Amino acid sequence: MDNFKKTKIIATVGPATDSYEAVRDLIKAGANGLRLNFSHGDHA
Repeated sequence: MDNFKKTKIIATVGPATDSYEAVRDLIKAGANGLRLNFSHGDHA
């Protein structure tokens, strides 16, 4: 259990983070959970 962070950081994935590199950078910056934001754009 010592290897797990006790503080959770949830990052939102949306139009500003729509590439592999952007998501990778969020994880490198410490995010350990991702939330998908579907309120922008056309999802058809």
